[in-house]
Amino acid sequence: MIVEERIYTLHIGKVPEYLKLYEAEGLVVQTRILGNLLGYYQVEFGPQNQIVHMWGYDDLADRQSRRKTLVQDAGWKEYVKKIRPLVRYQENKLLVPAPFMQARG
Repeated sequence: MIVEERIYTLHIGKVPEYLKLYEAEGLVVQTRILGNLLGYYQVEFGPQNQIVHMWGYDDLADRQSRRKTLVQDAGWKEYVKKIRPLVRYQENKLLVPAPFMQARG
């Protein structure tokens, strides 16, 4: 399994609005298409106004296929129009397991 970590830095004070929109509209679409939500967090200490979420995929091809389906989804496109003004910038990381973790499955 590989993990994608996504970090969104929002404009000051926009975390509650973002989370409300995500819960109401984005969560159902993403979980239906991406599947393996490992965690969704807001930062308490450290850089402020950040949302961090992690998604598990079988491999890079699985991620690419699921993300392609997501960005083509009409409901997702409508949702993104609403949250885009809340986001200052975004950071994505692809995390691959250390060699000793691969043996654990």
